[in-house]
Amino acid sequence: MIKLGSGTVALMITVVLWGVLIGGVVYSHVVYFPVYLSDLPESSVLVTGKYALHEEVFWMSLHPALILSLIVTLVLNWKHRPRRTLILAAIFVYLGVIVATGIYFVPELLAFAKSAQSAVSKAEWLSRGRWWQSWSWLRGATLLVMYFVLLRSLVMPAGEVKDA
Repeated sequence: MIKLGSGTVALMITVVLWGVLIGGVVYSHVVYFPVYLSDLPESSVLVTGKYALHEEVFWMSLHPALILSLIVTLVLNWKHRPRRTLILAAIFVYLGVIVATGIYFVPELLAFAKSAQSAVSKAEWLSRGRWWQSWSWLRGATLLVMYFVLLRSLVMPAGEVKDA
């Protein structure tokens, strides 16, 4: 029988949560943003209308869970240097993505939501939306690479898997 240590279990949970993050990114970019950002300011009703979508509920629930999971995973794998290095890399990249999201991506999303009340031209909104999506795809690709980094750390021996 294989026994998994707490570090491995925590890492497995983190990998699952990171996978949910990637799934949210892909869904948003394939289904939601192309429609939302294609016809601003008219399409802003997707986030401001009577039946507006509030995807921020998903993100504001997922990020704290993932951050907590990453911290617990790091603590429980601290003694295992190869894993620790990869987990730290994922944490630092994730923090960078969070900072970029706060500085650029969220403020732009807020501007898109208020586009109907602005004097910005339709062409400018289309340009900004395309630019935003391009950078956001890059952000998502970076997160995908780090997902594979976390998967790599999961298959590394942690000194805690034993045959019984």
